[in-house]
This record gives sequence, C-alpha cells and structure tokens, in this order.
Amino acid sequence: MTQPDPSPAPGRPVRVVSASLLGTAIEWYEFFIYGTAAALVFPKVFFPDNDPRIATLLSLSTFAVAFMARPIGGAIFGLLGDRFGRKPVLIATLALMGCSTLAIGLLPSHGSIGIAAPLLLVLLRVLQGLSLGGEYGGAVLMSVEHAHPARRGLFGALVNTGAGWGLLLANLAFLAVSGMSEEAFLAWGWRVPFWLSVVLLVACFVVRIRISESPEFARAAARGQTTRAPLREVVTRHWLLTILMMLSYAGAGVVFYVGTVYVLTYGTSTLGMSRATMLTLVLLINVVTIVAIPAFGALSDRVSRKGIFITGAVAMAVFSPVWFLLLETRSFAWMLVGFVLLFVPYAANYGVMPTFFAQVFPAPVRYSGLSLGYTLGTVISSAIAPLIATSLLSATGTWTAIAVYMCVAALVSAVAAVWMHELPAPAAAADERAPAGFAPAAKTPAATTE
Repeated sequence: MTQPDPSPAPGRPVRVVSASLLGTAIEWYEFFIYGTAAALVFPKVFFPDNDPRIATLLSLSTFAVAFMARPIGGAIFGLLGDRFGRKPVLIATLALMGCSTLAIGLLPSHGSIGIAAPLLLVLLRVLQGLSLGGEYGGAVLMSVEHAHPARRGLFGALVNTGAGWGLLLANLAFLAVSGMSEEAFLAWGWRVPFWLSVVLLVACFVVRIRISESPEFARAAARGQTTRAPLREVVTRHWLLTILMMLSYAGAGVVFYVGTVYVLTYGTSTLGMSRATMLTLVLLINVVTIVAIPAFGALSDRVSRKGIFITGAVAMAVFSPVWFLLLETRSFAWMLVGFVLLFVPYAANYGVMPTFFAQVFPAPVRYSGLSLGYTLGTVISSAIAPLIATSLLSATGTWTAIAVYMCVAALVSAVAAVWMHELPAPAAAADERAPAGFAPAAKTPAATTE
C-alpha cells in the first residue's frame, strides 16, 4: 500500500483541521437533531400508546442506544484506522451517519406501520452510534497529528467545537420549524432538520476527500511500526489507561447531556417554560462554548492541559446545584447566567480533552485506544444521563438528586485524570520550528499507567 508523503506542507494543518471540524460538526448535527426530536417529538410519533412519562423514557432510551453502539464502532473503525489510515475511515463514518440520518427523516410513524416504526428507529439509531464511535477519534487524530506540538491543544479544541456547532445548527433547524402548528410539526415539520443533513453531507465529502493522511501514521507505516492487532494491544497492555480515560470523560458527558438534552424536557414539563425559550437558552450557551473551547485549548499549549482538565471538572461539580437554583427562578436572564456558570468549566474540561486524550497512547494504537476509552466513557455517562435524570426526578420529585449525580460524575473525572499523563511529542514533529510567540508548557516525562 503506497503511503502519502509525510513531509510538512504549507497550510496543510489548517486544511485538515477545517475538514475535521466540518465533518465532526455535521456528525454531531445529525446526532443532536435526534436528541432534540427524542425529547420533543418521538414520544408522540413513535410511542403514542403509552403514558406521556413512559413514552418520554422510551424515547430517551432510543437516544441512549446509539451510545451503546459507539464502543463497537470505535473498536471497528479504530482498528481500521490504525491499520489502513485515518482518512479512509473518516470518509466511511461520514457516509454511514448521513445515510442513517436521512432514513430517520423518511421513517413512517407508529400510526402508519405500527411496531415496525420504533424498531426501525432503534436500528437506524444504532447505525448512527457506530458512525460517531469511529468518527471522533479519527477527526481528533487527523488534526492533532498534523499540528505542530505548540498548536496541538488549539487544533484539538477546534475539532471539539464540532459538538457545539452541531448542536447550534440542530437547535436553529428546530427553531425554524417550532413556530408551526402542533399538528403540522408532528406530521412533517420535525423531519425537515433530518432532510437538511444531505446538503451538509455533500459539502463535507467535497472537503474531506481532498485532505492528506496523518503524517504520524504515514511515518509509522513507512517504518513498519503499525500493528495488525491494535485493539488487542490496547486491551492487553493499556487496559488500565483505557478505564481511566473512560472515567475521565464521565463529568463532561453527564453535564453536557443533562444541560442540553434533558433540560428541554425539564424546562417544558417541570418548569412550564416554552419550547422556544429552552431551545434558545441551549442555542446561546453553545455560542459561548464554541468561543470558550478553543480559548482553553490554546491556553493548554502554554500551561498544563491536565491541570485545566481537572480544574474544569471540579468547577462543574461546584456549579451543578447553582445551575438548578437559577433555573428555578424561571427568569430568562438568571437561567442564562446559570448556563454560563456551568458551561464555562465544561468548556475548559472538554476543550483540552481531545489533545490530552490523544497523547496518552502511543501512535501505533492511538486510534483504537482513544476511540475505545472515549466511547466507553460515553456509555457510562452521556448515554444514560437523560434517563437517570428523568428517573431521579420521578423518584424524588426534586432536582437535588440530579445535581448530586452531576457532582459525583465530575469529581470522578477529576480523580481519574490525576493518573493519566501525556506522552512526549514525536521527535520528527518536535524538531520543527515553533509558531511565533509560542512558548509551549514543559511536558512531564513519558508515563502511562502500565
């Protein structure tokens, strides 16, 4: 197999991070329009014969199904990415996500085809999960491995704004149709955001097909340093590090999905706020995170990434109950302040996460290790966060238990991250000239946990 030239090319890192960001944003857009529909639409369209609260739980369960599939997708596409390269895998995951999302938008309702509707919905949701499980690791590695060590924090963080851009686009799409009558919205209006994904998909294919392969992978392949069984090596030699990465993600996953998905149900059903108000709050806070995430990523190129990650996790624990207290005011301004207090620490934690996570595994197994650890983290946090929040409110009748749940998840992340350490940048990249004005932070000696 002919390997691409790994030598530096002017502008290549910028082109690559742009392609990675665009693709990740589209993947998350398609993922989040499902989450929004699961909270606002699917209980009535696909589970209409149940009690409203049970219908919501069933709908959110289908949202969680994708997270169960993500580790499988991470394992499959991670293995392929470590063996054959990052670029072809990223094209495959994009195609899978686009096709499954369009199919959801075309899926008949329960009233039309009965039980087949929710069953097909679950199947398509699994395909979305497989796609996103492989997408994230590849997009992060393409950006981080192309970047100079003095820019890796910034470039990794830019890819992580893809989640914010995706959610921003998803909320804009639903806001555009939220003014429709309830009958029209449930009949076909909710499908429009799913149909629009086709336009975004084509645009991303045009950009992504033109980028070059990761130089670190190309060098490793040229030197015969790739492995035929990267997943087995991760499981047997780096299993403890994978578990620590899984736990380290928990805080960001719980805070984000309680604060952007479950809050739509909590705000409309419990607080009595309008659907448009809650969507607007989530939209505005995503603008904040889109700005804050790369700012913290750039800061991590000067100071300790690990320190920022842990500080952000602890702050999320502190501000979780404050967020709920401010939501209870039912004042738009105070609710927005609560979102800012909770999501700025989230941006610090999540902003440094991609580069921090990417550099704890050696290059030959990095795609598999990052994908497996990250996606397992989404299973124990993101997948079940809306379900647990719904159950806790139902059982206790108060938000206090949900706030405690968020605090515990964030503190677990902080403790797990203490034991993770970045490996030094490869010599081939480290010898390159640093960007003007940059003084990268001194790195700790190489150490994993094995």
